[in-house]
Amino acid sequence: MNTRTDIIDQLRAKVSSGRPIIGGGAGIGLSAKCSEAAGLDFIVVYNSGKFRMAGRSSMAGLMPYGDANQIVMDMGAEILPVVETIPVVAGVCGTDPFRSMPRFLREIKDAGFAGVQNYPTVCLFEGAIRANLEETGLGFPKEASMIAAARELDLFTATYVSDPHEARTMAQAGADVLVAHMGLTTAGMIGAQTARSMADCKAAIADIARAARLERPDALVICHGGPIHGPDEAEEILHDVPGIDGFLGASSMERLPTERSMVEHMRRFTHIPLPDGPESTDPGTRS
Repeated sequence: MNTRTDIIDQLRAKVSSGRPIIGGGAGIGLSAKCSEAAGLDFIVVYNSGKFRMAGRSSMAGLMPYGDANQIVMDMGAEILPVVETIPVVAGVCGTDPFRSMPRFLREIKDAGFAGVQNYPTVCLFEGAIRANLEETGLGFPKEASMIAAARELDLFTATYVSDPHEARTMAQAGADVLVAHMGLTTAGMIGAQTARSMADCKAAIADIARAARLERPDALVICHGGPIHGPDEAEEILHDVPGIDGFLGASSMERLPTERSMVEHMRRFTHIPLPDGPESTDPGTRS
């Protein structure tokens, strides 16, 4: 298994060479194998991947439709054995009130995961729900504590943040990579319809990167989600926002290309014509 130091060295070397860090979510073993074949830098196993690749919204990963941490462990049993070279990161619900997080993180490491990410994450909640989570001890500081504990176990950490305050918090916790989360990915059959504009995303990502690097100048910052749903959009962000080191995709890496490719491929079968002539209309002549 790649060590945390190995992973960080590889990511920094890639950025220094002028190439972006690219990570991808994997909800099934086939997605993981494709990620590896494509040359991605790391894979993240989220509980949302289970729902996404079952044709449900990724937002289901934020709802009480199952034990998020157990789902990831079960998914890991499918995905870890088929990945040979690149790091596999576990999406960990750091606010889980029924787990001893230090013990669970050791289980994550023993299972073969190279690192963790804070998902499901309260950074996607706003308003009264977010306030109530914070007020009752189920807020973002719990996720930061999980990341700090993972760092002590020498696990690689890639953390979701949605604003400058969260970026500073995770940088202080020792996160290796900060992922500026712009919301549920748009496009496709079950993608979001409501999202920030690209202009808003560029400003928000720049603010997050600036805050992170005020805490730690060497922080790696990548982007994710919202309208950044394809290679063109990711390239636009990386071109227009200085200092952004890469992109992490989940729906954009496995759901969207699967939808498009499968529909196009299947539709070609439905357009196959039967041979012309009398034999084509006589069922008894067809085998």
